[in-house]
Amino acid sequence: MLFDTHAHMDDHAFDADREALLDDLPNQGIALVMNPGCSLESSRNVDRLTKEYDFLYGAVGSHPDVADEVSEEVREEYRTLCRQNPKIKAIGEIGLDYYYEDIPREIQKNAFRMQMALAQELDMPVIVHDREAHGDCFETVLRHPGVRGVFHSYSGSAEMARELTRRGWYISFSGTLTFKNARRVREAALAVPRDRLLVETDAPYLAPHPMRGKLNHSGLLVHTLSTLAELWECTPEEAAAITAQNGKNLFFTP
Repeated sequence: MLFDTHAHMDDHAFDADREALLDDLPNQGIALVMNPGCSLESSRNVDRLTKEYDFLYGAVGSHPDVADEVSEEVREEYRTLCRQNPKIKAIGEIGLDYYYEDIPREIQKNAFRMQMALAQELDMPVIVHDREAHGDCFETVLRHPGVRGVFHSYSGSAEMARELTRRGWYISFSGTLTFKNARRVREAALAVPRDRLLVETDAPYLAPHPMRGKLNHSGLLVHTLSTLAELWECTPEEAAAITAQNGKNLFFTP
């Protein structure tokens, strides 16, 4: 059983063949997919897709790249989507991204705090995007001790991963784990307890080696699992079973 805990199947990159690709995923061993929203529009599309595919679950939220859209009205719509659709299992993808800084940091921080507060109100996990904002993301986590979730496509240090998991958080690794220059990412993966580690594709982005440069999709999760199995010195099937159970523990356990 394979659980892709982060894939954007609503992304426009899949518009041409989304239905065929989703229909075929169970044939490729994909049993579950978590599809986070990245904006209000994206979250609405995720809500619709979860109702069309049994194995597809969703999260709603605004990515830091669109943090300026977050308002009380937007937060109220996310609240409604969570309450009306039992397949919406988290708030996300939310967080901070200081790589491009198209959105000022203070606006990103405010949007992150607002959505963390919503997660705490609804008693739901969060899916955190952290790109070159490790310190501020960790500080926000400390300010919301009642919220737990996952740092997706993890790029932080092994030390931060240890501290997050000690506090009850999960850490997810994407295709970057397979990259040849991924020593720091692999060190972080080895620092995460096995019962706190998730795997993802972050499709359509970050296709794993040897598929780099191609359109990523959930069927390519096997490459990340293969690398993880090497690190854990186990079989890919064992790595798949452990990470799938971890994903279910995070998203499906009351």
